[in-house]
Amino acid sequence: MSLRCRIPACRKQLAAGLNLTPTSATRPLSHTRCFSSCNIRPLGQNRRYSSFRPGSVSSNTASVVKTQGLSTFRNMSSTTASQKATEPIIHDVFEQDTGTWQYVVADPSTNIAAIIDPVLDYDRATQSITTRTADSLLALVKEKGYKVDWVLETHVHADHLTAASYLQRRLGQEQGYSPSVAIGKRIGQVQKFFGQRYGVPEEQYGVVFDHLLDDDETFEIGDLQAMAMHLPGHTPDHMGYKVGDNVFCGDSVFNADIGTARCDFPGGSSNSLYSSGRKLLSLPDNVKIWTGHDYPPQGRSGPRAYMTVHEHREQNKHLKDGITEKEFVTMRNERDATLAAPRMLHQSLQINIRGGRLPTPTEDGHRMLRLPLDIKAPEW
Repeated sequence: MSLRCRIPACRKQLAAGLNLTPTSATRPLSHTRCFSSCNIRPLGQNRRYSSFRPGSVSSNTASVVKTQGLSTFRNMSSTTASQKATEPIIHDVFEQDTGTWQYVVADPSTNIAAIIDPVLDYDRATQSITTRTADSLLALVKEKGYKVDWVLETHVHADHLTAASYLQRRLGQEQGYSPSVAIGKRIGQVQKFFGQRYGVPEEQYGVVFDHLLDDDETFEIGDLQAMAMHLPGHTPDHMGYKVGDNVFCGDSVFNADIGTARCDFPGGSSNSLYSSGRKLLSLPDNVKIWTGHDYPPQGRSGPRAYMTVHEHREQNKHLKDGITEKEFVTMRNERDATLAAPRMLHQSLQINIRGGRLPTPTEDGHRMLRLPLDIKAPEW
């Protein structure tokens, strides 16, 4: 099932953040606050965790579970209706620091699973990488008795480090075989661009993904059929993954009160993002769109993993019915011109074009990343 292809794998600048030319307006990202979450709490961290069975009737009840004197917050779902054979069990795991939703998607009949957009923990002050969040995903997989066949990336993220390579290695040790790490087939152009920008040798990113997914390619998660959906706009390589009546859309469509993702990365396009958004919103009303990030605005109780197509068509502030492409493009471009660069931009891109693998150590054993300087005064 885990086919291995081993194929070697912009538009405007991210202004001062990438030091690209020609110049354009600085594009900042407002990483508004994110709320605590994830699943099983390792090392005293609060994380939000819930399990969802599409097609079931569930009541979500906030509860606090005491663990060694500390509190783990969970959304507990009780299921009363039968599981549809074509629908997965979905565990949504929210990483607080970067506002990222991660997903474990499992076939209930075989316990085969996929992990979507996993996160490594990175401390900018100490330049340290830890695996607390990824280890919580491993604990969840072990607790549920899953075997993971896929680690799926929606795109090369610019705001967090991927745990894909770490999970592949650990799962290979724990379950007896390694899952395939997959991403969209256009990853090569993104890797080449940022590889040149940061001086990353091609041998460190050329064959780091096991499977490059074609547009509308189908693959299996156990007995479930999944499909890769090309959703360009935020980045040119961006993919979503449809499993049953669910689409994991990454950084394309956000929750309705946030709208959509930025489009000012190299190769990004607000016109393309509008088309991708309408593609998603043309699906049946009951389809759930599981987002890649959430930054709950003031007045909302906390992060939300999904909204239905019907809800988006009625409520999405950027894409709801009646908003034209011209209106969207104007709004999106004006909005992007006000956004700051993601705070983990350079670190994320250099790790993520490598599929989450670490840079080759120097002769003295250090692993190095490059950090471009933005000189605001005359050079001397």
